[in-house]
Amino acid sequence: MMQDPTVLGYLGRALSLEMSAVQQYLALARLLEVRGMTKAGEKFRHEAQEEMEHAERIMGRMLALGVAPGSSQLRPVRLDGSLPQLMQHVSQLEHQAVSFYAQAVSHCERSQDPENRMFFATLLQEEQQHASDMDAWRQQIETGMTVELG
Repeated sequence: MMQDPTVLGYLGRALSLEMSAVQQYLALARLLEVRGMTKAGEKFRHEAQEEMEHAERIMGRMLALGVAPGSSQLRPVRLDGSLPQLMQHVSQLEHQAVSFYAQAVSHCERSQDPENRMFFATLLQEEQQHASDMDAWRQQIETGMTVELG
């Protein structure tokens, strides 16, 4: 069966986004641990694991469609600034993923591809939750409501 090259492109870019998030979150985890913010570091380490699970599912989907998994480009890690500034970078990364997955879902709807639409819709829901959680955490940090960061 001929695969939609646009869907394959979305899968490749999705893998790049997820692997970029893994890289970003692991780097943040280590940076915050070095700064003595162990609880924040642990949270980012957990987030990296969740993003790695997304990457694994994307790889599985690519293999199921008969293509070798490959991400095209990792985004550079952002480690500049205070914890609130770092959280702003994270928020941007998560919202970019939400926007990307919404585009992928829309493409699959237009091309009447319910199987891939459902795959991307699941990732979209999970990224929306990640974005919401990160935004809430960022707001707690910015307003000083976080009880303990490290």
